Amino acid sequence: MAKNLVNLDAMIARADFSGQEEPTTSFDNIASISVRDFTPAGLIGSHLRKPDFQRETNHWTPEQVVSLLECYVNGDLIPSVILWRSNSHVFVIDGGHRLSVLRAWVEDDYGDGPISQPFFGYEVSKEQKKVAKRARALVEERVGSWQHFSARSQQTELTPEERQRVNTVLTRALHVQWVTGNPEKAESSFFKINTEGTPLDEIEEILLKARRKPLALAARAIIRAGKGHKYWSRFSPPVAAAIEAVAADLHQVLFEPSLDRPVKTLALPLGGSRGVRTALEILIDFVRYSTRPQSGELPAVDGGVDDESGERTVETLKAALALAKRITGNDSGSLGLHPAIYYYGPSGRHSSAMFMGTVSLFARHLANNDKKFFSKFTSVRSRLEDVLVRNKELLASILQKLLSRDRTAKYEVLLERLVEALIAGEPISEEWLVSASGLTGKALTGGVVPTATRFTDDDRSTIFIRTALGSVPRCPICAGYMDVEKSVSFDHIDRVREGGTRGPANGQMTHPYCNQAVKN
Repeated sequence: MAKNLVNLDAMIARADFSGQEEPTTSFDNIASISVRDFTPAGLIGSHLRKPDFQRETNHWTPEQVVSLLECYVNGDLIPSVILWRSNSHVFVIDGGHRLSVLRAWVEDDYGDGPISQPFFGYEVSKEQKKVAKRARALVEERVGSWQHFSARSQQTELTPEERQRVNTVLTRALHVQWVTGNPEKAESSFFKINTEGTPLDEIEEILLKARRKPLALAARAIIRAGKGHKYWSRFSPPVAAAIEAVAADLHQVLFEPSLDRPVKTLALPLGGSRGVRTALEILIDFVRYSTRPQSGELPAVDGGVDDESGERTVETLKAALALAKRITGNDSGSLGLHPAIYYYGPSGRHSSAMFMGTVSLFARHLANNDKKFFSKFTSVRSRLEDVLVRNKELLASILQKLLSRDRTAKYEVLLERLVEALIAGEPISEEWLVSASGLTGKALTGGVVPTATRFTDDDRSTIFIRTALGSVPRCPICAGYMDVEKSVSFDHIDRVREGGTRGPANGQMTHPYCNQAVKN
């Protein structure tokens, strides 16, 4: 998913469908809902809920938000919203974005305001704030704020055109259609609407239908660092707290610091941008790889039974954190893989295939308890990394030539073949890399010759990464690149037990794994 999307998920709270019953009373349902319903004097606005199977309300750009408001204030056609009523709440089955935009307009909250801040634990990301600021500016420019219209409604000196526009805003309402029947009927209606109308994408549909499975719960928790809507709220407080704590740790490991363009630092996030669609796709696979069995297929997100206690979700999160700490961090077994070497292309763009291919390779050997592989990897690490740096553009071209569904698996195989070839002392050429990727005989076109007179963000990022990698410290044990921002161990050059001093003159920085597993 692109970054330029407005996060309105806090505008309408979620509620669990479990235990909900259709009302026994026969009162008439309302026929419409308007922006006035989201003001303090409104009645239905505070009763609206999104069901827990509803997608997150973060799929509209600032332009789409403004377009909806323009249609509203100009009296243009807006499709009906679809609701379902239980004894306690009114659930939005379809129209969550439309209604959320109306409340965002009233509250002047486009993902960074007084409703969103506590919803996201007062940790709204820089990207989210930037998009919210753009949405607010566009609304002010093309529509005007809700406060503006409220104030104008009290004025008597208005032109006929101004009066008509104000009256339209104050009197207009969206038509409401109602789903009748039990909660199962309402859920069925939701999935029918969202597969026949504006379809859910594959990731959304998997997560929504598997919302009670531990892998889906874990991915949901990590993407928001344990903040936002708590899909795990039905679990006991200690279990819910454990889910939030481990998810927050994982989010920090995978997505901190924020990724900016152009790249001006090598302190890059392992998982790339935390843009929701892309990050969720990465997280789902990351969690699956971390829980892979020694043999057999990777676990399916929607496989197995529902997690009724939350314990399996905690176990899943801990397994994912253990995998993350194996490839980065200061734990004794951490390899401290440098993101710029392993997960990013030549222009500093994160590659999901490179990241997941690398993760899958190490996860597989961890699941098989293959300690020899990590020793072999470390023995050729410096030469492997030199190959990866020297051939960044070629590797990016190779991945582009492969079908998207094959890229992760092919890259994993390529990395393992590289390790084996380097151990055997084989020379690694461009032809070798192309052949090992299964692309023998296929032409790899070179990059487009630039014609612009100014450097693009990609150009600046390429120049920075090329220059900055030249000054990255190397581990004195394996000679591999070190990510000193995230993963470093302080080692005695001469062991203290063998007479080495304890002062800084006898110290060096190494990979944690090299210090603990290789040297000892």
